[in-house]
Amino acid sequence: MSVTSRYRAAWEGFWREAPEEQGAVFWDAEPALTVGPHLALFEPHLTAPTLPLVDLGCGNGTQTRFLAGRFPHVVGADLSDAAIDHARQADPAGLATYRVLDGSEKDEAQTLHAELGDANVYMRGVLHQAEPDDRQALVDGIATLVGTTGRAFLVELAEAAKSVLMGLAQSPSGPPPKLASVFRHGIAPGEIADDAVLEYLRTAGLRVVASGEMPLTTAEYTPDGTRIELPSKWVVVARG
Repeated sequence: MSVTSRYRAAWEGFWREAPEEQGAVFWDAEPALTVGPHLALFEPHLTAPTLPLVDLGCGNGTQTRFLAGRFPHVVGADLSDAAIDHARQADPAGLATYRVLDGSEKDEAQTLHAELGDANVYMRGVLHQAEPDDRQALVDGIATLVGTTGRAFLVELAEAAKSVLMGLAQSPSGPPPKLASVFRHGIAPGEIADDAVLEYLRTAGLRVVASGEMPLTTAEYTPDGTRIELPSKWVVVARG
């Protein structure tokens, strides 16, 4: 079952209006503060590092381009056509390839796996933003992509992030501009229980190889100049 038209339209509207420059979007922090530390956690658990790597929910491709410098074949995939347009425009050298993909659509995940074979997968902060009814299908899609030899790194906002986001949203001056832009398009900060993520993984036939906690760095700051970080949890998973 594919994502709802309302959800897809919300993301299309957001990315159509998103500025081109890196860091203008709430979660578009520098790779050295985001995918860099994630990769340090992920790489030791890769049993086949030369497999293609899929950046699932790649957005404007900032992290995808970083990954492309470290893996032989990187594919940035996103639900939004407008996001993929941003990613391609920001990568004139073609360091990675990009495609529109609904990761919760079984046929689309199977088609990409048929093209690439088993792949490693990187996904940052996507599951909590998916519609609740689509979350299991999205994790099932990840299981399809990794096949028998790939591994996936997923990082998601922890339950504790809710109070931080609510505090930002309800501040007397209103939410910070980059977060306000997300709200304006009808994209609310998602909620997902920490245990629910583990259950989605188990149901998809994925086992946790490694896990931990670390702050998820954003591209936004509080009025006093402090960079906003959100509590998050990460896992490395494999089939079986």
